[in-house]
Amino acid sequence: MFKVSREAAKAGNLREFKTLDLVKRLGVITANRVHLKNYPVENPTTIFNPSLSVENETIRIYLRIVLGYFTYTSAVAMLEAGLSDIYEGYLSVSHYPVELILCPDSEYDFWGIEDPRVYRIDDKLMMTYCGRTVNYFNPAIRVERTLPITAVSKDLKNWRKNYVFRLTKEIRKQVVSDKDAFLLKTKKRELFLFHRPHLTDENFYLAVSKVPIDILEKTDSGLSEVVVTETTVLMNPASFEAKLGWATPPVEVGGGEYLLLVHGVDRRFEGYRVFAVLLSCEEEVRLTAVTPHYIMEPKMSYELYGERPYTVFPCGIQKAANRLLVTYGAADSAVGVGEIEIDKLLPILDRHRLKE
Repeated sequence: MFKVSREAAKAGNLREFKTLDLVKRLGVITANRVHLKNYPVENPTTIFNPSLSVENETIRIYLRIVLGYFTYTSAVAMLEAGLSDIYEGYLSVSHYPVELILCPDSEYDFWGIEDPRVYRIDDKLMMTYCGRTVNYFNPAIRVERTLPITAVSKDLKNWRKNYVFRLTKEIRKQVVSDKDAFLLKTKKRELFLFHRPHLTDENFYLAVSKVPIDILEKTDSGLSEVVVTETTVLMNPASFEAKLGWATPPVEVGGGEYLLLVHGVDRRFEGYRVFAVLLSCEEEVRLTAVTPHYIMEPKMSYELYGERPYTVFPCGIQKAANRLLVTYGAADSAVGVGEIEIDKLLPILDRHRLKE
């Protein structure tokens, strides 16, 4: 079905079912302490799976919010805070006003906007999310229930939905869903979509596809379909995992390499843990290193217990000096913020490179 990279099996075979947790927890925020400014219900039912951006001393956290449990339909709201709130411990006790910035309004996201990933390409702030399509709850249609959608920021608070990504027609009828997505533009002017298609063979593919580079010039024409091609599976699950998914957008770490976090779901009771990989991205994307163990697993009470127990689900990452600031969903019931020391993580990856 898809091309499989040379490193896919090798990386899975190197990994062990153990965790060396490198993520320092900095704080947690729950739905009762966020207050919607532009919606008549003051508090969402729950908040989780957030992304982030940092400008100067301001952090913006993009929250997946749910207002009711019946359909679990989500939107995205933005919380602004000073970085001092994170590092001085205020996040876990303070209350914050938030604003809805993206809501379902098309056939591609009618039943919700899930798990935003925010990142920059050139001078544009972008957000790619999982759109629950109009067919999401239709039992007669088990095709393209979710699709990746990218919106472009106009002024931080106002976003325009520009692209919905679909696989080629010959594959499309086998796509149950497509999630965990974001874009990367390389220095060689190649554009790639990282995504996780789920096909009717009941496999989940940690994949990357090519995207026409000229779409970046079309950000004012409304939501349009973009067909992605040359899909390649970069990595297979380890023997102890049911599936993998891209967690955070890439962070450039030098030498033409990018660091990404990946979540792994174990076969026993489907807990979500996190490991790291390095990629080389030029004309093609190559997996170059992988941590042999997880670097984060649920351990705090709010990560162990909630709507989705035993889950840490990072969606946001940003490099700050020698640290990585990470935002993540905790048990589908809270938003966590943590940090990773780059000087601790990169040597582990460097020792576990995938040699030719």
